[in-house]
Amino acid sequence: VHNYLTRVMYSRRNKFNPLWNSLVLGGVKNGQKYLGMVSMIGVHFEDNHVATGFGNHLARPILRDEWHENLSFEDGVKLLEKCMRVLLYRDRSAVNKLQ
Repeated sequence: VHNYLTRVMYSRRNKFNPLWNSLVLGGVKNGQKYLGMVSMIGVHFEDNHVATGFGNHLARPILRDEWHENLSFEDGVKLLEKCMRVLLYRDRSAVNKLQ
């Protein structure tokens, strides 16, 4: 599915009619956990953590530094809260009205 969606997104990009979506795919592949992403221009990758939009630029560096294989659920929640806080600060600094 990941490879097919990559080709669809890349093909639409080449026709100058892109689908304006970023896709996150998760599941099981060969008995292993699988997490992948496809951008609107057909760029794709697999990793232990993915993000789209500004999360890809602002939250993924935090995830790269602090995520590890044996992360507990509580520590994972704290890590996601930290990422969301950084993204909130970015949005709050861009607009003075936040609902």
